[in-house]
Amino acid sequence: MERRVIKTEPFQTREENGKRYLDGYYSVFNREYEVYPGWVETIAPGAFSRTLREGKDVKVLWNHNTDIVLGSTENRTAVLSEDEIGLHGPVEINEQDQDAKNGYARVARGDVRGCSFGFDIRAMEESWDEDGTYRTRLTDVELYEVSPCTFPAYAQTSIQARAKEELEQATTKLEQAKEAKRAKWREEMLKRLRGEKEWH
Repeated sequence: MERRVIKTEPFQTREENGKRYLDGYYSVFNREYEVYPGWVETIAPGAFSRTLREGKDVKVLWNHNTDIVLGSTENRTAVLSEDEIGLHGPVEINEQDQDAKNGYARVARGDVRGCSFGFDIRAMEESWDEDGTYRTRLTDVELYEVSPCTFPAYAQTSIQARAKEELEQATTKLEQAKEAKRAKWREEMLKRLRGEKEWH
């Protein structure tokens, strides 16, 4: 499972009919962020639509901690949806859960502003800039969880190491593709020089 940090607008806290909610964007479409130096990623509009359409249970966790579940789409304590800006939705605070109440207080005071989400990639687009920057655009992801988080996911050593490995794999793949293209060109030229193929 992958994790990405999203620098969104600050989460909002609100009270309604005696209940308290955290509300905000977990992902913003078309906003660039750096997964790792040399690797820039964006989320395409509609990237979460299949997950939402399939009705799979998505958890709202605190700092990706599976022991601190703030809400769940399955029981409607969390509601996620997409609009033209990104993926957003409220999560209802469980007043019997001290961790949830503490999280609410931290967001209300502005101590926690980041968000991250856990997912698997179903489809993405890849490209390379002339300066060597690797770009990925996620077009379809299977979403498992979203988390208000204290620190960005890619700032964690283990996540950085994995991102570096993935970037190295993508670079190797690009070099292999370039070499295959060069080899094909050399083969075509040799055939023409030998008279085995006409010049166009």
